[in-house]
Amino acid sequence: MIGKGKSISHTGASMGYGWNQEKNAEVVYKQHLAGDNPREITDEFKIIQEQNIRTKNNTLSFVLSPTIEDGKDLSSERVRELTQRFIAEMKLTEHQGVGFVHRDKQHTHVHVYVNRINFDGTAYKDNFIGKRSQYAAEKISKEMGLTTAREVQQEKLSELKRIRREIKQTHEKVMTEKRPKDFDQYIKYMKQNKIKVIPSINRQNRLQGFRFEYKGQNLKGSEVHRSMSGIRLTIEIADNSKMEVLKKGNTITLSGRTLGLSTNLATSIAKRVLKKVIKRTLDRGIGI
Repeated sequence: MIGKGKSISHTGASMGYGWNQEKNAEVVYKQHLAGDNPREITDEFKIIQEQNIRTKNNTLSFVLSPTIEDGKDLSSERVRELTQRFIAEMKLTEHQGVGFVHRDKQHTHVHVYVNRINFDGTAYKDNFIGKRSQYAAEKISKEMGLTTAREVQQEKLSELKRIRREIKQTHEKVMTEKRPKDFDQYIKYMKQNKIKVIPSINRQNRLQGFRFEYKGQNLKGSEVHRSMSGIRLTIEIADNSKMEVLKKGNTITLSGRTLGLSTNLATSIAKRVLKKVIKRTLDRGIGI
């Protein structure tokens, strides 16, 4: 479960969103309040908040988001329990508060609004409220056997690592077996393997590199692997074509468009060409 928190000033508008009947909102937490709608509860908040007019962001807004899988099995009682535990962990049980669960989308989540001002007129300290909300949600997740934010992050990282590996393997296979001689060929061969290659073109109509879209991820070539940076990919394709892919003035043709190369790409290609010239010269000299 992920927990988010912040201090806000627009209490009525936020609470109206949380208690939106079109989102099938269900009240799962209510403390020190008598009102039955957002306007009444906002007015009750204001009565207490008038004791501390110096505090502008006088309401605390929290969002508790279990994973999609956890959310499917969470009954109203369990949602109520996790909300109450969160409030207790944040030491806000003596403050007015109300919470609503939304189940209108695949991802079940809870909106909680708490009066930052207590009955003595003292403002709850909101320093690092976001981080404290994360820690509280992490602790409650462990106690209730829910998936923690850390576990979710680890799963995402593992999935990203797998996707990067699959893109790199496909790239290597294409470059080894197909040896594309221009960018259009490379893009076509990658597409045949369900990987979309997207050229990165700047405002000066110059090619900077490529992005790779695959299984919901959109990554720069260098993010997939350093061997797939725009510079290295350009050099490899240029080598396959014996530099014929490069037109006069360091331009290329891509999908019928003539594009210049970014300064970095052009410089790297120039160095590559110079090395080839030097090598040919040395080879000829050795053969004399």
